[in-house]
Amino acid sequence: MNNDEYLTNIFINALKKLFPNSEINFDDLDFAAFDIPKNPEHGDLSTNICMRLAKPLQKNPRDLANEILKNLNFDKELIEEISLAGAGFINIKFTTKYYQNQLKEMSLKGNDYGKSFGQNDENKSKTVNVEYVSANPTGLLHLGHGRNAAIGDTLANLYEWTGWKVVREYYFNNAGNQMTNLTKSIYARMMQILKDENFPFPEDGYHGDYVKTIAEEIIAIHKDSLIQATVKDFEVIKKFGEEWCFNKIKQTLKRMSIEQDIFYNEDSLYEDGKIKQVLAEFAEKKLSYEKDGAIWLSLSKLGLEDDRVIVKSSGEPTYRLPDIAYHREKLLRGYDLVVDLFGADHIATVPDVLAGVKALGFDAQKVKVVIHQFVTLTENGEQVKMSKRTGKSYTLDELLDDVGEDIVRFFLIMRGVNTHLEFDLALAKEQNDKNPVFYLQYAHARISSIFEKIKEEKINFSAANLELLTNPAEIKLIKHLMFFPSSIQLASNKSEPQILCEYLREVASAFHLFYHNCRIIGEDIELMKSRLFLANITKIVIHNGLKILGISRPEKM
Repeated sequence: MNNDEYLTNIFINALKKLFPNSEINFDDLDFAAFDIPKNPEHGDLSTNICMRLAKPLQKNPRDLANEILKNLNFDKELIEEISLAGAGFINIKFTTKYYQNQLKEMSLKGNDYGKSFGQNDENKSKTVNVEYVSANPTGLLHLGHGRNAAIGDTLANLYEWTGWKVVREYYFNNAGNQMTNLTKSIYARMMQILKDENFPFPEDGYHGDYVKTIAEEIIAIHKDSLIQATVKDFEVIKKFGEEWCFNKIKQTLKRMSIEQDIFYNEDSLYEDGKIKQVLAEFAEKKLSYEKDGAIWLSLSKLGLEDDRVIVKSSGEPTYRLPDIAYHREKLLRGYDLVVDLFGADHIATVPDVLAGVKALGFDAQKVKVVIHQFVTLTENGEQVKMSKRTGKSYTLDELLDDVGEDIVRFFLIMRGVNTHLEFDLALAKEQNDKNPVFYLQYAHARISSIFEKIKEEKINFSAANLELLTNPAEIKLIKHLMFFPSSIQLASNKSEPQILCEYLREVASAFHLFYHNCRIIGEDIELMKSRLFLANITKIVIHNGLKILGISRPEKM
């Protein structure tokens, strides 16, 4: 992580001086990655730059580190010591003045601290399309959809905070076999209510209670006028069921503070001729062929192992074809980056779709696929499959009802995207420091209460004397606050929202330590102003961090 251009530049300048003719671009910030050492005795920051550059520069890491140390030119009022450690680590120890200066720099950004909207920002004016949730309108959202939604929306927020112009998209199909099965399921429930309770239910039907609810609502509006089983009747039922499910989906997402900009229907790819265009292009490029009445995509010509069917012998396309056409359509819109959120069950199709997109002449590097693992609901170490309240499988709405929107959203993103997530119901229901959401929100509320207590005194701390901040707990808190922008950037670059979750936990922990060790109200007025200054920046960081995660920021708890 790196938050300080000054520190980066002194290393880059040393490398340029040592290796003026190197083909390596030392201005690339990836070559100056700094981390907080686990052992505070090793300094305030550490870099493994020498290990990373040793091979391309054909140098021993320790020898390279010694050469860099001899060529570092730094301000000793800001940096107390830079030293070599281990196999080639370089440790940096800052002066107290350095941290005081850093706090002042943070304050200049005000409530926007953490955003990367600078004039020279590499992402400025770039556009990114983030597609997530994308459940077909055949039923209620479940926990897997919830994780996809929480990760996708948080990634969209992270992109916004790092300078991108973000378009949030939902892709769905309302015309496939799943919709036909939903329609038949609703019709069967209608017949069971109106005619015969033993009316046969379709083998591939949807058994959820919501299907009966839809049937009852249709009957309330249309009485028994739709039980003739005509094509027209089924079309009315299908349309009603689709709209009912989509409205429920949107309501659930809104509870999680999620609203998308575009709802793109897969069926439009057929109506607008985009599927035919893709098939024609593959044929023209001699990348498709007919076999056993089906059309195959020659993925073996594109570097993959096996060819795949893209149109069955029945004339029905496989899901790979519309997926390729959809990505082609998104790239034609001119986005600089297209991000897809998929569950782990989609992992096998990703290489095929990307190969197809590339074969059509598009830059597949512009498509970033994020695969998330599944969610298991647990309580006291035991897996929970049924809701105690309903006796049915947990829906996302029922989980939201049970533990609240903030808890659900945070718990679904607080583990690595590639990690199987165990959603601990018992922990989610805790109202104390064990619950990570409570812990973060309490820190925000605690700071808010400090400012509420002194509101009538109208203390101006904007010009506080920051040289008074010398307590180890104060310095530790400042050190963590410094890394807010780079934590956002790292979480965005790696598509791992939990990086920001963990960072905020560290900030909250450092603040609680500061709060207990450093009295604010009732202290000498000048010292109080300095500590209020620090508390205010801390509140901005926690507030903005929770906002990115989609979590509320209570003033009182």
